[in-house]
Amino acid sequence: MSAAALLRGPGSLLLRASSGCWCRRFWAASGKTAPAASPGSGARSPFDRQLKRKQKNWAALQPEPAKYDYLREEVGGRVADRVFDITRTFPLALDVGCGSGYIAQYLNKETVEKLFQVDMAENALIHQVLKPDGVFIGAMFGGETLYELRCSLQLAELEREGGFSPHVSPFTDVTDLGHLLGRAGFNTLTVDTDEIQVNYPGMFEIMEDLKGMGESNCSWNRKPILHRETMLAAAAIYQEMYGSNDGSVPATFEIYYMIGWKFQESQARPAQRGSATVSFGDLAKINALISRKK
Repeated sequence: MSAAALLRGPGSLLLRASSGCWCRRFWAASGKTAPAASPGSGARSPFDRQLKRKQKNWAALQPEPAKYDYLREEVGGRVADRVFDITRTFPLALDVGCGSGYIAQYLNKETVEKLFQVDMAENALIHQVLKPDGVFIGAMFGGETLYELRCSLQLAELEREGGFSPHVSPFTDVTDLGHLLGRAGFNTLTVDTDEIQVNYPGMFEIMEDLKGMGESNCSWNRKPILHRETMLAAAAIYQEMYGSNDGSVPATFEIYYMIGWKFQESQARPAQRGSATVSFGDLAKINALISRKK
């Protein structure tokens, strides 16, 4: 998915474009990435990043890559809505995971004066370049994404092979996002969820589109192949459990949207506990007074 980091003020190494103009740059990450969740953490990453780069590059080289952009186009518009909700003009913005510009097409110079776009950026880039009081706005797949596909594959594999392995990349739980953003150094956090449901002719069309999006499974413990009988059984289970009257099957994509701000002294802070001058218990009295006046 994509993340847009809105930066306040100049002074970054990214400022090599002429002022007052839109600038689009794609950085190609090179070299091998160690399978660590974060530098020095010692935790193993669940994803094979080199495989994910290959999947993305393969998808970009297809004859009609735009036919698989419908989901990112929709999420890009919803991320842009959250940018417009902030009543501020940002001199500089960084779009991490930009793809073909899913967020940029909705922005204007009244909101973002200069935009840089980056794809497959390396760890910690966003927070390092954020200015004080800069805001990070991101979107990613949530834990309920493709639950229909995952359930169907698991049931079919249990029936045909006596066990199952993950065939969809793992997703973050919404309860972990606030903790992760806090560890990254952001405060005044906001997290909300949304669901997008897309109807397909069948399970195989879903898997074809996921491949076209570059979103095939890239977890380290992935199973290299699925037997034909298992795939056919999964498609039948999918149709039986989730199929519509018109023969189509739904695929649910849960999207997490997150907003975090880099600390600055002038930012608003929560009031101290016990400093309130009005009790929530008074709300009932206020409602009663309003009712009498009516």
